Amino acid sequence: MSPPACVSEIRVAVRRLLDSEEAAAHRSFPPVVACSGGPDSLALAAATAYFARRRGVPVHGVVVDHGMQEGSAEVAARAAEQLVDLGFSQVDTVRVQPGGAGGAEAAARRARYAVLRRYRPEGSLVLLGHTLDDQAETVLLGLGRGSGARSIAGMRPLDAPWARPFLGVSRGTTEAACSELGLVPWRDPHNSDSRFTRVRLRSEVLPLMEEVLQGGVASALSRTAAQLREDADALDSVAEEARERVRGAEGLDARALSGHPPAVRRRVLRNWLSECGVPELSDSHLRAADALVGDWRGQGGHALPGGYELIRARGTLLVECRGRGIDQRSSDG
Repeated sequence: MSPPACVSEIRVAVRRLLDSEEAAAHRSFPPVVACSGGPDSLALAAATAYFARRRGVPVHGVVVDHGMQEGSAEVAARAAEQLVDLGFSQVDTVRVQPGGAGGAEAAARRARYAVLRRYRPEGSLVLLGHTLDDQAETVLLGLGRGSGARSIAGMRPLDAPWARPFLGVSRGTTEAACSELGLVPWRDPHNSDSRFTRVRLRSEVLPLMEEVLQGGVASALSRTAAQLREDADALDSVAEEARERVRGAEGLDARALSGHPPAVRRRVLRNWLSECGVPELSDSHLRAADALVGDWRGQGGHALPGGYELIRARGTLLVECRGRGIDQRSSDG
């Protein structure tokens, strides 16, 4: 008897990613599933366990208890129990104490990814339960913040060690699959808390867009993200070749770089400045830096984050670091 369509869809999604050419280097290592106990990650766990049984490979699970809500330990324990029932060969439950800048959501994310890195066996992929709906929200966030093509391109299905098999699977499908498989997901109250931007996108903005545009918005945003990723990857490849041609003994050849389109120039500058140790480059920093190449009028240097300055001298771009009382020029980081 064939499984319900929702169950088949989640299984096919996991199989396609883990059997893809891009995942080939990780095929001999046990996959790791990050599970919160919610419907997306539980459906992912079930589909991955099915894949593992068919292939005769072990599968590991990691449940992170952020400790940010009352009863979180019980939620984590129940999630771990369901992973064991699904046939996971190893399940680790880890409690963390999120902290630092950026608010509770950002702190929890940093803590979660740190745990997943620590518990991931070398060579293994970590499967995350992000869905088509999550992708649509990510694209809208990037668009609203003016973060550029890379942000609007959303999440990659595979960005080792992170793997996201469900980026083409709707949240409704994961909910239905859990119901069909007898899994009992946890309903995170944060997912209905309108203080969070993503929640308002999910509950207010996307439903309105679906109504106005007569459906299919999440899928359309996901397709847009995929198209932008392909374009951005192509430009990155061109920029890498350009950087090798304009790299000199001391810095970058500004005259040679000026012959390239602005999109290529700014990619060259971003990568080179990052190698030089310049942190947190914004779009405004890159455009000001690019003016020393594409709009050169003999102007002075441009201040960069971290106590750095970008200058142009005798046709060469140089990075000066004065933040620690030194004058250090760097050519290639």
